Amino acid sequence: MPDMEVVTYRPKPQEYAWTFGGVRPVRTIRPGTVLQVWTEDAFGGRVRGPDDLVSRVIEFPFVNPLTGPFYVEGAAPGDTLAVHFVSITPSRDYAASSTIPFFGALTGTGPGHTATLQDPLDERIWMYEVDKANWTVTYQASRGDYRVALPMDPMHGTVGVAPAAFEARSSLVPDAHGGNMDTPEMRAGVTCYLGVNVEGALLSLGDGHCRQGEGESCGVAVEAAMDTVLIVDLVKGVGTPWPRLENDDYIMSTGSARPLEDAFRISQVDLVGWLTEQYGLEALDAYQLITQVGEAPVANVCDPNYTFVSKVRKRYLPQVAAYGGTHARLRELAAAYRAAAS
Repeated sequence: MPDMEVVTYRPKPQEYAWTFGGVRPVRTIRPGTVLQVWTEDAFGGRVRGPDDLVSRVIEFPFVNPLTGPFYVEGAAPGDTLAVHFVSITPSRDYAASSTIPFFGALTGTGPGHTATLQDPLDERIWMYEVDKANWTVTYQASRGDYRVALPMDPMHGTVGVAPAAFEARSSLVPDAHGGNMDTPEMRAGVTCYLGVNVEGALLSLGDGHCRQGEGESCGVAVEAAMDTVLIVDLVKGVGTPWPRLENDDYIMSTGSARPLEDAFRISQVDLVGWLTEQYGLEALDAYQLITQVGEAPVANVCDPNYTFVSKVRKRYLPQVAAYGGTHARLRELAAAYRAAAS
């Protein structure tokens, strides 16, 4: 493809990463590279039918495998990695969801977090038919005959870089480095901005979902292996304290913490900071504007940290191109890639 460096990578099972940080890079890439990657589902491909209960087929902590990490040349602490999702496509004709003992928003989650005396919920598997021709997944009740086709909205639940200070964080944990944020906003057409903490950034991704409701209440979306195309770029000398997203209509800040209100506060404070740093608003003016036009979908209320997204429509903001117009430029590269590939 003219003027594009394209790297294809499909990991073998022994090459999966299970943490952000503490893992050797699988490839070195230059800014502007198009990555064509495959990611395994959160179950490691081991849930293939209704009898494959997670407690039987998966040995913790080997859950939520990652593809990567990718070392980005020139990336250094204080920079921002820009990850633009060109396409996210299920690679199989099935996907799966489940309930898992002591996991999810509506159950006790053990002595480490929400301790209760209740018994665990029943462990069940729901298999979904993936119809790429009609771009749907089919829900089938596990007790009864009800079926309904749902529109696909593929996303990646887990995207991030290595954290700072020599840390290695489980692929299940979202935080300032990104990780398992589980926001449906992480779909094709979005640019994700991640603050670089270590040399090379060390980008990894995984946890593809055919679709997910806001909050991911039971803790498990419609989990699927994905064929994903992304463009990785670098914004030098500009920091990003918490993961941010941009699409054609919105800018978005994320926050991950417990309790949930602290995740909300982090995302709101980061959005105020974004408007002051790049859009020229004074802090209290930004706070006031966000209060009146902001939207705040919950990403997850099930992971070790909860995640909130705070977002504002661009039409309400000063006409400034965030990150020097990175999103628009990567959109143009994505369009050129698609044209060359067709």
